[in-house]
Amino acid sequence: MWRTVGPRVVHLSPLERVRLRRIAVRYALRGWAVTPGACLARSRFVCGRAGCPTVGCHPALPEWELAASTDPARVATWWRSRPYALLLPTGRAFDVLEVPAYLGRAARAAVDAVPVARGPVAVTPTGQWMFLVSPGEPLRPELERCFHVIRHGLGSWIPAPPTRLPEGPVRWALAPEQARWRLPDAYLAQTVLVELLRASGLTTPAPAVGALPGRLPLPRRGH
Repeated sequence: MWRTVGPRVVHLSPLERVRLRRIAVRYALRGWAVTPGACLARSRFVCGRAGCPTVGCHPALPEWELAASTDPARVATWWRSRPYALLLPTGRAFDVLEVPAYLGRAARAAVDAVPVARGPVAVTPTGQWMFLVSPGEPLRPELERCFHVIRHGLGSWIPAPPTRLPEGPVRWALAPEQARWRLPDAYLAQTVLVELLRASGLTTPAPAVGALPGRLPLPRRGH
């Protein structure tokens, strides 16, 4: 049990802490940069920074993008000292397409039928599905205007299994090992989403080039 700066405490068994460290190191060894997230203390996250107003899951380090590392020794040191949440910065080894549960389940079934579109998929306890794809591909115009799909690229991150959120742990619907650590082509994965949304009437054909209105930037998970 590790005591935070305040009166709240994190209830993690020694076994859970060892598991977090072991899995964080495994991600790093595979070339996936990791960065420590704030520690869960009852129903909020505490990073230890004085005056931090963020109570949801967020990076523990102020310069988390620079600090993110694939060095196993450095990663092991982080999780040896504190029960951090485990965050994976996006836009480096992979991007992430985040969708709600109804779309995530349908997309998972669709990509299972197309092996080249099959890759790691994580699910949050609140029902968000996160598809890991090759990095650098912007959203297709049909998805740019759709609130059902969020792309996490440079400057963002995701909570990775087995991070525990107040509602429960993040888990793999399809673990990296099951996908042989391969990432599907991002454009192909987006095509699956476009077809599913089009079939459900939740998207429309892309407008002509230049006809798209200005779009607010996606909220960054950075802190």
